[in-house]
Amino acid sequence: MKDYYIYIMTNKSKTLYTGMTNNLNRRVYEHKNKLIEGFTKKYNIDKLIYFELFNNPKDAIRREKQIKGWIRKKKIELIESMNPEWKDLSEGI
Repeated sequence: MKDYYIYIMTNKSKTLYTGMTNNLNRRVYEHKNKLIEGFTKKYNIDKLIYFELFNNPKDAIRREKQIKGWIRKKKIELIESMNPEWKDLSEGI
């Protein structure tokens, strides 16, 4: 069975990026090393601050879209419910 993740990353300015992947370690590495062109490279998004694990890709996609539709305040509340100090969680995975 394959794992799927939704994740939220940030930078020093606390700009938020929400994504979905089937390999969280690889994807965080790609963001941290600026290997992907686009928003995360442009805004130096390099700190994993939140993630959830799913067994079904459809559930992960649904959750990603749900979170992306939220206002910033609600996203911050979600992050701080698991990671109140906004620590980089990539060191523990």
